[in-house]
Amino acid sequence: MKLTILLFAAFCASAADLPHVTIIATGGTIAGVQKSSTSTTNYKDSELAVDALIDAVPEVKDLAQINGVQFSNIGSENMNTSLLLRLSKLVTTLISNGSAEGIVITHGTDTLEESAFFLDVTYDMSAPVAMVAAMRPSTALSADGPFNIYEAVALASSKTAINRGVMMTLNDRIGSAVYTTKTNTRSVDTFKAVEQGYLGVFNDKTPVFYYYPARAYKKPFFDISGVDSLPKVDILYGHIDSDVTLVNNSISNGAKGIVVACTGDGSLPTTWKEIAKYWTESGVPIMRSSRTGSSYVAPGKDNLTLGEYSYLNSGNYNPQKARILLQLVLNEFGGSNSSLVQKFFDPY
Repeated sequence: MKLTILLFAAFCASAADLPHVTIIATGGTIAGVQKSSTSTTNYKDSELAVDALIDAVPEVKDLAQINGVQFSNIGSENMNTSLLLRLSKLVTTLISNGSAEGIVITHGTDTLEESAFFLDVTYDMSAPVAMVAAMRPSTALSADGPFNIYEAVALASSKTAINRGVMMTLNDRIGSAVYTTKTNTRSVDTFKAVEQGYLGVFNDKTPVFYYYPARAYKKPFFDISGVDSLPKVDILYGHIDSDVTLVNNSISNGAKGIVVACTGDGSLPTTWKEIAKYWTESGVPIMRSSRTGSSYVAPGKDNLTLGEYSYLNSGNYNPQKARILLQLVLNEFGGSNSSLVQKFFDPY
């Protein structure tokens, strides 16, 4: 009897020593269901609640003391700036008031990189935040969601993950929120940082990092504690016969900034040359990015300059991440000072 009591007391003490990790569920494929276990398309996403996600992986309770929060239950194509502002504030609150020592956020894959990037540049605390998703619904054979959640909890509860900001983890890989992007519509190894590489991998439940904790070069921080909305920024897509009048339409519809997903190294046809005048005439910055998905967009293309007017360039950021950063910069500093805005995007 005494031995049983001692063992039980030791178990309780051990469980109490585990870190507190909060799992915030937002929806997505990871919470999706399909009637057929062999189908990975045309499923209903965002069907399972956070408790069901946790119950499907009881092993996470050996890693941490788990608390679940149902933030939303939507496909990530329906994520928006208002929700991201709330989500960022929730993460900061949970960490700052001691409710959690690590955060896991389940999310759809379609806009995972955008949400992760937004959180990373609006979160400035040491506790790890792990964004996790799945490419297969929960009902599929070899569903990747449960093990991804297990590894995300392992990451969020690991001391080696401290001071690494917001990370993305799927398919045994750990990626930087700044650099990682979705590269494939189907594959479970879709998330990659082609130029910069991964931060680390997993050895069973143990995250193994390749580098000491470090910030992405020139990664900014924006305090959004008192912010309820952000300026509208649109993305236009560059292609053969791309229509320059779409810039006018975008501005007429309230855009305060425009990012163009240009061809190649930020190339635009000569028909776009004079539209750069909108920079000063309307106060709406127009930024060149690249639809290629890798490397940085170089400044100073002569064919895109007209006297004092010129386009901004997105540096290392792809169009979707450049849009988010431009929103935050415009909210804090406005768009009248082109040199100031450009400094947040310069890769050197």
